[in-house]
Amino acid sequence: MQNLTEDIERYILSLLDEEKENFISLRRKELAKIFECVPSQINYVLRSRFTPEQGYLIESRRGEHGYIKILRITCECSEDQKNHVQDLIGERISLKEAGKLLRALQKRDFITMRERFLIDIALKNIVETSQPDKYNTEIMLADILRRMLSGLMS
Repeated sequence: MQNLTEDIERYILSLLDEEKENFISLRRKELAKIFECVPSQINYVLRSRFTPEQGYLIESRRGEHGYIKILRITCECSEDQKNHVQDLIGERISLKEAGKLLRALQKRDFITMRERFLIDIALKNIVETSQPDKYNTEIMLADILRRMLSGLMS
């Protein structure tokens, strides 16, 4: 199943790369037919591989004339990038969510691999040395992550 998921993702990414616009419109049923799978497999790929954290927005309309519109989020200037990242972090974030976000930001070339590793190590150290109050730790992680990324993106 993993290969099918990756094949569908690669296909959608290739369609996005071919487009002059930053979006494509597809039909779930047609994609399922191309890959000889059930439409729910297409839904899984969209939910797991095309998230806002990874730089995509999905608009979906069900029914006979339904479609899927995949929009690639682009940031024209560093201020837009900063605001986008700040929104993704939110008021609190778990270590696992922070790791996923950092990987997505590296994939989108917002940060380097080295920067990702350094931030990840710093966040892990905070979790290891903080009080056992998970809620406050997640608030602290979000604050520190916002500050670190803001500094890197300046």
